[in-house]
Amino acid sequence: MSTAIPTCRRLWRTPLIILWLGVGAVMTAAVAIGTGLAAEKTRHYRPRLTRFWMRGLIAILPLRIHCHGKPTEQTSLLVSNHISWLDIVVIGAQAPVHFLSKAEVRQWPIVGWLANAAGTLFIQRGQATGQSLHEQLCNALQQGDNVVIFAEGTTTEGDHIRPFHGRLLGCAIETSAPVQPVALAYRQGGKRDVIAPFVNDDEFSSHLLRLLGSPPIDVEIHFLPLVHCQNLSRNQLAREVRSAVVQTLGVTNEGSARRPASVRSCERENAITCGMNARKSASNPA
Repeated sequence: MSTAIPTCRRLWRTPLIILWLGVGAVMTAAVAIGTGLAAEKTRHYRPRLTRFWMRGLIAILPLRIHCHGKPTEQTSLLVSNHISWLDIVVIGAQAPVHFLSKAEVRQWPIVGWLANAAGTLFIQRGQATGQSLHEQLCNALQQGDNVVIFAEGTTTEGDHIRPFHGRLLGCAIETSAPVQPVALAYRQGGKRDVIAPFVNDDEFSSHLLRLLGSPPIDVEIHFLPLVHCQNLSRNQLAREVRSAVVQTLGVTNEGSARRPASVRSCERENAITCGMNARKSASNPA
């Protein structure tokens, strides 16, 4: 492909991204002011603003969303496979959900906005022990918030699904919240897309540059039937949820027990936020 075509795409998409970041900054400031004046009312409108901003970002990026099924209206734990920082934008544009991240992520340029926009629950460094993390998730579910976790604990290129960490699903069992499996796939020309995955030592800036020059990428997002936790252990629940994702995407089950060279690792306690680190940026409002 001629380099002129990706360059032209970047030339018109980049100013729009900058403009939309400015809109996000204004929305973030408005929500901050609103929270100080009328916290409860602002809490009610914030998810709508978040989804509006996320959908605007998707319209600028070369992403075509194909949504199958619907996010549950019940308070639930959503468990997804993890391919890219784009997963946050894609899922966050579909439903009012919360993610979990280290507190310092709030201060990171751009990605802090994205995390905040997605309704992220921030935890202090040193408090991310298994028990503290479990309590954070349980509290969110008990307050009626939907929470998304990326239970693989790492991003992959989308060609396989790694084992899901059962420990992260314990909050659903304790609070009797159902689990909704979410399956994500990025495709281009009917084949697995190689631009969207954020793996290895990718830098956010170079990844975004490639993305802005890309032809349209089809994003398949499947909201699968609820899995109820009665009489299931954490590991049994993890296997059942993972099986639903694997079957939906039709990816291989083989090789998932080992760590491929193409996969970025994370500490297990940060499994749900592996797609975000200091080099990954994206943006948001509110």
